[in-house]
Amino acid sequence: MSQREALYPARPHALFREHGYAAAIRSGDLLFVSGMVGAREDGSPEPDFTKQVELAFANLEATLAAAGCGFGDIVDLTTFHTDPENQFETVWAIKSRVLDQSPPHNVTALGVNWLAGFDFEIKVIARIPA
Repeated sequence: MSQREALYPARPHALFREHGYAAAIRSGDLLFVSGMVGAREDGSPEPDFTKQVELAFANLEATLAAAGCGFGDIVDLTTFHTDPENQFETVWAIKSRVLDQSPPHNVTALGVNWLAGFDFEIKVIARIPA
């Protein structure tokens, strides 16, 4: 049975401590990243939507780096949107700019009612490089 190891970015925001969850779990050569939001260091949401999405991707990048991964190691990506019809274009433009698209990864986008004060969240599974 594989051992689980909790991982955190070098500068974790306060939500991990406040709510008692890991930023990511390493299990074998897979990394399961918790939903990343556009949280500032104190855990509060970035109020500007575009900046909130950019910060969520920056928080994701820092969490991936804690496991020796990068965006190119993502296998599966799930996004959560509180207003998908109006947010999708902005999110996809940022995703397309930030993420390595070759080879492509799986993607699922979901509309949700509530994200604890946030408007966007991104969750991924990545393969940890050998």
